[in-house]
Amino acid sequence: MGTTLSLVKLVVDLGGPFLWVDCASTFQESSLNTIKSCSIQCSMANLSSRNKAAEQRTMACRVKPVNSITRMAVTGDLAEARVAMMFADGSISSISNFFFSCSPELLTEGLAYGAKGMLGLGNTRISLPSQISNTFGYHRKFFMCLSPLSGAIFLSDIPNVLHIGSEVPKSMMYTPFISKQDGYYINVKSIKIAGKKLSINSTLLSANEKGHGGTKVSTILPYTTMERTIYDSFVRGYAKVAISMNMTRVAAVSPFGACFSSEGLEDKRFGSGVPTIDLVLQSEMVKWRIYGRNSIIKVSDKVMCLGFLDGGLNPEASIVIGGYQLEDNLLEFNLGTAMLGFSSLTRCSDLLASHNVLI
Repeated sequence: MGTTLSLVKLVVDLGGPFLWVDCASTFQESSLNTIKSCSIQCSMANLSSRNKAAEQRTMACRVKPVNSITRMAVTGDLAEARVAMMFADGSISSISNFFFSCSPELLTEGLAYGAKGMLGLGNTRISLPSQISNTFGYHRKFFMCLSPLSGAIFLSDIPNVLHIGSEVPKSMMYTPFISKQDGYYINVKSIKIAGKKLSINSTLLSANEKGHGGTKVSTILPYTTMERTIYDSFVRGYAKVAISMNMTRVAAVSPFGACFSSEGLEDKRFGSGVPTIDLVLQSEMVKWRIYGRNSIIKVSDKVMCLGFLDGGLNPEASIVIGGYQLEDNLLEFNLGTAMLGFSSLTRCSDLLASHNVLI
């Protein structure tokens, strides 16, 4: 970022409305252009987070960058500067007037080590996918593959240079997004453990009149969380099936609510040795299947735990699908058609092979 194109590390925030960064430690002041409140650019941002009272005092376009991990929010200027990204073929392209928000250093507290801000991939006019689409004429969508070792975010389509584009549609399933302002939500109808449907309060799976409920996809939480009554039923159902598969339940290890002996399962936790979990979507034919590699976590040489957490009572989202459950699933976020594509049959990091392409 900036005239000197300094490397900036950012935390990926799926629902973030825009990129925000600690400008004081990232830019020389001369490389920044602050957007005026009365400008077309400020109107184009069209954000509910604009601080119009502050704009009247400063004449600058003011927005509210949020640290989605600590929930801290501040008022910051909307600015523009040069931003460059490396593409899959190794080429580098830049945008001279990329819009983002400046924030004070204190907002970076709680982020990953070395991160100077957050990269918003939400469905807004000034999120990264939208600005890339407007500049280069790409479709307004992106693919994401998260992995503990390597990962990639592909803006628009999977590039041909990786020779995997033809393999993607074969295993992808699609579900529509639910319209909510604070992120990407999908409609989970029911949950199954090894094909057996759980008994849960289905009304919690849909958003109520206050906007609470539903299922959110998030890169902020490390593990999937569930509203407490859903979680309790989920743990009971999983443990019952696991025991029937000769898994031995042991004392829970915080923060997890269900743990099992790993003896004899070390070679099976990525395969059929543990129960599968299905998030059933708009029909019984469309389901997000979670295998052992995304459900079980080894916490010691002898203990493995179910990688889901109690989300408490009355959370904003009844289910939040977290980072561990997203790993190695190829995800397509199509902002133009409001659809989520997903594939859990193939480890996406295997498809990427030796390519470690990051935006």
